Amino acid sequence: MIRDYYELPKPGWMMRFFWRCAGADKYLLERATYTDQVKYMCLGGIVMATGVLAGIAGGYAFYTIFSPKSADVLNKTKTLVENSEYVGADSTTVALAIGFGILWGLMIFNIDRFIVTSTGKGDGTEKITWDEFKGAIPRIIMGMIIAITISKPVEIRMFKTEIDLAIKKEQDKEKESGITAANQIYEKKVLETKQKLGKIQAEIDRKQDAITDLQLEISREITGKNDNGKGFGSRAAELERQSNIQEEQIKNLKKTDEYQQVVAEKAKFEKEKLLAIGEAETKAATLDGLLIRIQKAHEIAGWTITIFITLLFMAIELTPIFFKLMLTKTTYDYLSENRDELIKAEHGIETKYDYYKDKIGQERHLTVNHQAEKLLFEKSKIIEVQKELSGYAIEKYKEQEKDKIDRNPTDYVQTV
Repeated sequence: MIRDYYELPKPGWMMRFFWRCAGADKYLLERATYTDQVKYMCLGGIVMATGVLAGIAGGYAFYTIFSPKSADVLNKTKTLVENSEYVGADSTTVALAIGFGILWGLMIFNIDRFIVTSTGKGDGTEKITWDEFKGAIPRIIMGMIIAITISKPVEIRMFKTEIDLAIKKEQDKEKESGITAANQIYEKKVLETKQKLGKIQAEIDRKQDAITDLQLEISREITGKNDNGKGFGSRAAELERQSNIQEEQIKNLKKTDEYQQVVAEKAKFEKEKLLAIGEAETKAATLDGLLIRIQKAHEIAGWTITIFITLLFMAIELTPIFFKLMLTKTTYDYLSENRDELIKAEHGIETKYDYYKDKIGQERHLTVNHQAEKLLFEKSKIIEVQKELSGYAIEKYKEQEKDKIDRNPTDYVQTV
């Protein structure tokens, strides 16, 4: 249609794409006003942006949950600083996170698109009445839930540096606690094992003390502190011979089966201690999940900043809903209503607005389906005719049977 008073600019592919995101009718918008076109383009842009943000947030949350854990969350950052070629991410988890992020973003996008398209214009005025707001409550609650799920991953990414430092402290505490417990258990078991040696350990300790004393005396002889002159003399040699005898006796004591059994047990306890220390490292690595990061984000940022970030995403998510309730009727809306009425008329559907009041006094519309009523009328008439003809046929059959009885009643009685 050519107008001499108003000519619409030709919409670009991006504008048409955002119309689709907003669930608007391209055919009608191309025949409406430029204001309507821009309005629905902006609405679609918000829906699209929400889906993209949801995809990024969902992908990051997925990676945070399933990425390989480290007992030192700062180690990757340190490695990245020292080696610019280092990639501090697991490629498999990154690929899965991207796939999940795309899927999550598309799901949120479609939910938002449904919420926006299913939200009506209310009474067509800028004022949001209580009835309009009450009708939009389910959609508002859905939008709030979506906003919270988007805001939390973004929040922990915003404060990642501070969160990593706080988690590192928790990991160090966990590791220190585990290592201390492992050492205490090891020392306790070793002490119990030594007590099993009894006299053998006491004899070894006594001979070891004697060796220490002899070595000290040898040192005094060599340095001349015993006033026997400096150098390695006969007395020093005798002391060394006695020290060697003590050492040989200690070796013999350590070769006994009882002592060897204790050595084996100590080696086993040493392995158990190392395993316990490794478990402490593993437990510390588990302190790097999504839950603890959200908790630390709340502790670091405080409830005011956390609520502010959540409200920001709620504003983005709920803006299309409230804006649609505040929109006044424009050319696009009248064209849309006209399209609906034409389609209903084409299919024989009539709506009588505010036709009756329900039990609570609310004005209700009456929908008349003329095509259905016509078909129902035809079917009912056909059934009535069929009933009438069936009755007529039965009467004729009755007369025919009576005539047979009149001619030969005996045959009828024998047949019965």
